[in-house]
Order: sequence, then structure tokens, then C-alpha cells
Amino acid sequence: MLAQGMLLSYTSSLLPALRAPDSDIKIDLNTASWLSSCVGIAGIPGFFISAFLMNWRGRKQAHAIVLIPGLIGWLVMYFANNVTTLALGRVLGGFTAGATVSLGAVVIGEYTSPNNRGTFLNLKTASVCLGGMVIHILGTFYHWRTVALMAMIPYSISLAIICTWPESPAWLASKKKYESSEKAFYWLRGNSEESRKELYELIQAQREKPVTTKKMTIKDQLTKLLLKFTKRDFIKPLNIIIASGILIEACGRHIFPAYASQIISEVTGDKTQSFYYTLAIDIIITGSATFSSVLVKMYKRRTLLFTSGFTALFVLFSVCTYLYLESKDVISRGNSIIPVALFVIYFVSVNLGCTAIPLSLCGEVWPLEHRDAGVAISGLVLSLAVLIGLQVTPHLLESIKVYGMFAVFGSVMGVTLVIFYFILPETKDRTLQEIEEYFIYGRYRDENKKEEAKMNMASEKLLKFSHADKLKKNDSDVESKM
Repeated sequence: MLAQGMLLSYTSSLLPALRAPDSDIKIDLNTASWLSSCVGIAGIPGFFISAFLMNWRGRKQAHAIVLIPGLIGWLVMYFANNVTTLALGRVLGGFTAGATVSLGAVVIGEYTSPNNRGTFLNLKTASVCLGGMVIHILGTFYHWRTVALMAMIPYSISLAIICTWPESPAWLASKKKYESSEKAFYWLRGNSEESRKELYELIQAQREKPVTTKKMTIKDQLTKLLLKFTKRDFIKPLNIIIASGILIEACGRHIFPAYASQIISEVTGDKTQSFYYTLAIDIIITGSATFSSVLVKMYKRRTLLFTSGFTALFVLFSVCTYLYLESKDVISRGNSIIPVALFVIYFVSVNLGCTAIPLSLCGEVWPLEHRDAGVAISGLVLSLAVLIGLQVTPHLLESIKVYGMFAVFGSVMGVTLVIFYFILPETKDRTLQEIEEYFIYGRYRDENKKEEAKMNMASEKLLKFSHADKLKKNDSDVESKM
């Protein structure tokens, strides 16, 4: 995830260097936007191939395999001497970035306990923010080729770490390897009563599913995929993932790191100080994203999402209004500390929940039966969102300036938060099996029990009233006879 943040933010140092008069590789605005956004296109096959690999070879091997193109991509960019080669390196990096977004979320979701899952999924986002900050620092002091070489280090360390993993207990259970699943599960979680209960529910759910021995043709597999779109437990998570992709990009999650220097330069009007402003905001974004990993253990997901989201929205429209009035000379220019301070508050607010929680949902909402297909569809949605966001940003900056661009994205963000209010369930401290059953039955098991208890109480009250009415009627009959 650190390497992914470095890839997404790499254009903030690459593009200004390429557009400089002394650059040996010349680019125009249109080429710059494609160099930035092509990672989104490359992420699409990355998602689909990682989905196939995670189902075929397991989570561990899939994660190791998809890191290799990213390593090669940075090497290609280091040796690049034209735009085509640079684009190839970015595409290879985008493939790995796309493949590891949802695959990483699935790994964290399946390997960690419900109590810790939210923290680790949010730390995943914090690592991406940290990667962006690292690139902004390195890009200021080193040539973009040297930065590309340095960016290979996190992928190399990641490959070494993967060698220490066991295979995912959920994947082993889905392949009917129950003994191996139990061994891996206890290695990861310990042998507590909660762990035993969760493992029992996981294995029991997989035992109830029929075993398919027939070899499926490509036509059969395509039919099976299309039929998923008719199932409630696939459609509901899909709607959540689509909303997540839109919200992440509308918040500026990938837009700001990629165009940080241009945005800050326009807001402050001082290109010489843009690095220090960018670094300060990077530190604040990374710090707030890390702090959200603590908050997610204390507060419910929905509470954190809507509190941070609507606070960020209010601040964003405030800074847009300020910059607009400044551009029309209603407010005197030169006081850049106010818009920068507002942007700081915005990025703190948005990173406390609005960017972390939607990304973490990829590792929580997909039922095990649909997880491989869900990862592929998630990838398609998220990649298209990144592509559109990075593609339109430079044109919006040119045409309607920073305040107009953020006003457009803020409007989309507001609409998406309202949609989330109606479709997002609370997943805090829920096991993946419980969340899976929620999308099948429409509510959690304990909510069913509460509903049953209420109905039983209502039935008992009704019986008591009926019995009392009957006694009263009998007393009336006796009195009338007397």
C-alpha cells in the first residue's frame, strides 16, 4: 500500500519535470493527463486477473504474483527515454496498484479478527497517504528517474513479507480443506472461544454449500457470472462499492496527491513555497488517516463516515466560496493562510472516515461465494472512478480553477453521502459470515432474535388481553344470570 501511494503521487514530481523547458522528454497538457490517469485503465485488468488468481491459487500466491509487474514498471520508468516507455511503466504500475487494492482488502478482511479488521483496513489507507508524502519529499530533492528506482524498495520488502503468511482460512474452507483452514485460522487468531465460534460458523456455512465436480466451460462461467446480477447478496454489495468508488474520487483521494503542486500553487499564488505547503498537508493527511484507525475501534462505521463526511463538505464549500470571492476581488488577495487552513481542516475531516471507510468496505461486504467476482467488479468500478477523476482534473483546473473543480467534486460527494445513508449497513465488530448473512436475509442474526423476542412479547400480551377479556365476559355472563 505504501508503494501504491508512491505510484499515485509520482506524477506530482514527474509532470512538472517533463513540462520544464530543459526536459529531454517533451509533453503537452493532454499527454500529461493521460500519463497521470493511465494507471486507472491499467488497474482494470489488474483487478480481473487478481480475482482469478485469488480464487485459483489462493490469496497468498495471488498477492505475490501481482507485485512483480509493479517492480518491472518502476524499472521501465527509470530507463525510459520517451513518452511511450513512460506510459508503459505507468501501466505496469497501475496493474499492480489495481490488483492489490481489493486483494489487499480481502486479505486483511479474511486474516484479521472483527475487532481489529477496521483498524488494519484504515491503516491500509494511511499507508497509501504515507507513500504520497514520501514521493513528494523525494521528488523535491531527487531526479524523477532516481525516485523511480527508490520506489522499487517497498514492493521488494512486501514480497519478502508475503513469504511468512499462511494461506487464507476462508479460501481453504471454500476449497473444502477444513483441516488446513482450522490450522491457519488458529495460527492467525489464537484458540479463544470467539475464534472457535467464528471458525465453526465459517466451516459450517461452506459445508452446507454443494460441491461442484463438473468442469465448467467458458460459457458456463460467463452464465454463472451474469446470474450473480440477479442475486440479492451480490447486488447490494455492488451498489455499496459503486457508491464507494464515486465517494473516494469526489473526496480528492487520488486527485490531490497527483496534482498537489499545481493545486497549492494556484491557491497560494506562490510556486516557490508550494513544496512546504504540500508537505504540511501530506503530514496532516497521513496523521489523520492514521488517527482514523484508532477512531474506527471506538465509533461505528456509519457514525464516523457521516460525521466526517458532512463536516468536510461544509468546510470544502466554505473554501470554494472564499477562493471564488477572492478571484472576483470581493476579498483582498494575498492572504493565502485562510484557504490553506481551510484545506487542512477539510483533509483532516475527510481522511477521518470518508476516504478510509469506503476503501475498507471492499474487504468486508462481499460474501465468500461472490468474493472473486466481487473483487473483479470492484476493480472495474474503482479503476473507472480513478480514470475519470484524474482525467478531468487538469481540464477543470484550466477552465474553472481550483474553487470550481472542488465545488463540482463536493456536489458529487454530498449526493453520494446521502445515498450511503440509505444503503450502508453497520459492519463494526461483525464477522464476515454475519455480514454475508445480512445481505442474504436483510438483517443481522441478533436483530432477527430481537425481532422474534418483540413478536413473542407482543403475542404474550395479546394472549393476556384475550384471556382477561374472556374472564371479564364470563363474569358478565354470571352476573346477568344472577
